[in-house]
Amino acid sequence: PETGTFRPTIEALGQVQPVQALELRPQVSGLVVELSPQLEPGGFVRAGDVLLRIEDADYQNLLLQRESELLQAQAELEIERGRQVQAEREYRELKRDRGEELSPDNLALVLREPQIRSAEARVRAAQAAEAQARLDLERTIIRAPFDAQVLQRSVNLGSQVANGEPLAELAGIDRYWVEASVPLDMLRWLVFANEAGTEGSPVRVRHRTAWGPEQYRVGTLQKLVGELEGGTRLARVLVAVEDPLARLPEHAEQPSLIIGAFVEARIAGREIAGALKLPRPLLRQNDTVWLMREGALAVQPVTVVFQDAEYVYVDSGLEPGDQVVTTNLATVRDGIRLRLRSAGGGLNNETVAQP
Repeated sequence: PETGTFRPTIEALGQVQPVQALELRPQVSGLVVELSPQLEPGGFVRAGDVLLRIEDADYQNLLLQRESELLQAQAELEIERGRQVQAEREYRELKRDRGEELSPDNLALVLREPQIRSAEARVRAAQAAEAQARLDLERTIIRAPFDAQVLQRSVNLGSQVANGEPLAELAGIDRYWVEASVPLDMLRWLVFANEAGTEGSPVRVRHRTAWGPEQYRVGTLQKLVGELEGGTRLARVLVAVEDPLARLPEHAEQPSLIIGAFVEARIAGREIAGALKLPRPLLRQNDTVWLMREGALAVQPVTVVFQDAEYVYVDSGLEPGDQVVTTNLATVRDGIRLRLRSAGGGLNNETVAQP
């Protein structure tokens, strides 16, 4: 057996999904008068790119109207403030001539304070209406919110679109997730990325049906989804794969992930120190290993720390230098005599029972 520090592999099946995905919808209604050539299934768009334009003549006219109404409201407020100044002057003269003072309520009426507040309210309403008209005009230009690939388009040049009507589906291209399922007893062997800066376990992602036998993408174990998978009761984990479509130069020779595809995820587990590693077929029934000691078979119980698809990791019951029987024996009992099988004039590590 091989001894040392090992990182076992946890194998899982997962599905590819985008980290950022949205259904693009307009916030205003109108006729589509311009459509980006990139806004088609499979097209790529950059954050801020103009995807389509809605006819804006009506919105420009509405903005002019709202600006005029705002100017009118501001002018009325200035006129009312001038009337207040005149009323205050007349009140001071009356007070000087007659020595009379009004109650606070009556004074507010004389100084036209209710009229001022009403005019100020009309200005604020006109400002809000003007801001909304300006915003609606800006919304006639629809831009990409992030770097994305177009998955679906449901609008064409000349289409009449309504507020909230679906236009297209976009998926961000900076990062994809692979949502994989792992048994609950494997969670303690996984390392998840956290806010302290610790990187998660490295993961090799393979798509056997679409990629070559040696092709894979490298991801990072990000987080544990706080819900078990429905029928299987397996834990759900998220693996992040950067630049999943291999558009950056450093990934130019690597394959692209496809949203919705089922892929294999080989997750590197926590390190196991001071263990012995054996090929998995050499672990026999009831967690035992067959050894050859002094020419005889010894059925040795072992303590298995972990086992993956290829290997078992043992922390007690074996010692470095033990001779492990690799041959499947017809008769198994302690003390049965064994001999090494010859191979090409030499000896290999296979053993057979002595006749």
